[in-house]
Amino acid sequence: MEQKQQQKMHIMMRKKMMGFKIASNRSRLAFGILLAFFIVMNFWMISRIQDSGPVKGLKLRFMKSNSSKISVPEELRKIGKGKKPQKTAYARLLYKAAHALAEYKSTEPKDLWLEPYHVVASSWQPCADQRVWKPSEGNNGYIMVTANGGINQQRVAVCNIVAVARLLNATLVIPSFMFSTVWRDTSQFGDIYQEDYFIDYLKPDIRIVKELPKELQSLDLEAIGSVVTDADIGKEAKPSFYLKHILPLLMKNRVVHFVGFGNRLASDPIPYHLQRLRCRCNFHALRFTPKIQATAALLVKRMRQNARHAGSLDEYLVGPFAKRKGKIKKEFRYLGLHLRFEIDMVAHSLCDFGGGEEEKKELEAYREVHFPGLVELKNTTKIPSPETLKADGLCPLMPEEAVLMLAGLGFKRDTRIFLAGAHIYGGKSRLTALTSLFPNMVTKENLLSSSEIKPFLNFSSQLAALDFIACTAADVFAMTDSGSQLSSLVSGYRVYYGGGKMPTIRPNKRRLADIFMKNNTIEWKVFETRIRKAVRQNKRIFARPVGRSVYRYPRCSECMCNTQEATLPFRPR
Repeated sequence: MEQKQQQKMHIMMRKKMMGFKIASNRSRLAFGILLAFFIVMNFWMISRIQDSGPVKGLKLRFMKSNSSKISVPEELRKIGKGKKPQKTAYARLLYKAAHALAEYKSTEPKDLWLEPYHVVASSWQPCADQRVWKPSEGNNGYIMVTANGGINQQRVAVCNIVAVARLLNATLVIPSFMFSTVWRDTSQFGDIYQEDYFIDYLKPDIRIVKELPKELQSLDLEAIGSVVTDADIGKEAKPSFYLKHILPLLMKNRVVHFVGFGNRLASDPIPYHLQRLRCRCNFHALRFTPKIQATAALLVKRMRQNARHAGSLDEYLVGPFAKRKGKIKKEFRYLGLHLRFEIDMVAHSLCDFGGGEEEKKELEAYREVHFPGLVELKNTTKIPSPETLKADGLCPLMPEEAVLMLAGLGFKRDTRIFLAGAHIYGGKSRLTALTSLFPNMVTKENLLSSSEIKPFLNFSSQLAALDFIACTAADVFAMTDSGSQLSSLVSGYRVYYGGGKMPTIRPNKRRLADIFMKNNTIEWKVFETRIRKAVRQNKRIFARPVGRSVYRYPRCSECMCNTQEATLPFRPR
């Protein structure tokens, strides 16, 4: 009997052991299947990053969107045919970035969405609206201006001419915008800004009219020598130039027309209240039209996923279309990114972007059409090599470098990113790394329906105004080229109205170039540390350096009032 019980127990133990073994085998099998699935998905994701796909002609080198197409000569289109697929630069680092983003799903540096020097930054408050002078009668004559460039260059030109009109005690005629064969936009001042508000707000400063008096409209300004071009005025001309050369002409002919007027007024030395007038014009007098405000408000609302609260800058940007502030149930943040990588920037930089001989031929052909002066300089002068330009921080960041910077800073994979502009050189294939690592990246063309964006098509300046507002309102704004006019104006606007709570990422491209050069050896943790250090060091709060634009650096007594007794030291740039 005892022997039978022992046999029975032995059989039960064997069955139990077999059960454990089966369970163990099943666990191993499940783990193996899961591991295989992860490897396959990982391989698919990395292959998307590394293989940018075939590069086609110039016509297809821009992101497919609802925005207006840039006119490209036929000979430029032919150059792009028959190209072979090329792999994305920095493949090793992108591979590591993909792993890091997949691993750190919920962790971000604590100050990623905050201004690290908030206490110091918040001590600067807007005060350019304060006036201490009497209105100008404008009785020395009339100033007309036709500003060139895109919307951002035009905005600077408008603020500059307002200051010149006050300096010369002249009446300003509402600015006109020059039609450019590059921008191909017929928009005028009233299509972008509120004319009546502009006139009324600046009435205590200068006299502004919508057109010349009838008795002066018939004058042949060119015949009487009253047309002044950029060639007649040196860059950053001092007020003394206008008083010496332009005022006598104005007094003689009653009218002066500045054609192609751009950055033709120095940042310094400028009389204190004249400098304040420039700030007042940029930050207070220029309000976008209701058409632009309403559509931009839609962009911001959708980037915040319809959150029922307004951002701190919304009322200044979209006016009555800003949502009223209410109780925030959940935080919906987004990053504004200006990727200055259009073909004009790429071609003008004389840098190398990994496209080989085909890219060199394509960009050289573009320069011959759009930058003949640069081609002549390149042929007659020894230009630094692309490697030297890169090392000196003179090349625009490639999309691959921009995504690595964002990943290195610690932004999560699900971060919502608004990408300003749409005509990226290389098109969608060039954005593969960015869209793969940050799939929630969108443009205005993605966020707006065809009927909503239709009124803006073929008007690049109005489209750019939408980008300006969406980037300025973002919780964090990141630029890839600090020399970009849009990035400069956006960052300055965020400083002026942001109360020290609107962080801007402005990379030091020289330091980044040194980090990216170690692509094949640097480990991800070291890369992260160096990227964060390089960007944080560029976030220091400082007063406007002498000679720098008040539109980009408004922290100066002419534009903003410092509530702290001690003023900030100048920091050389």
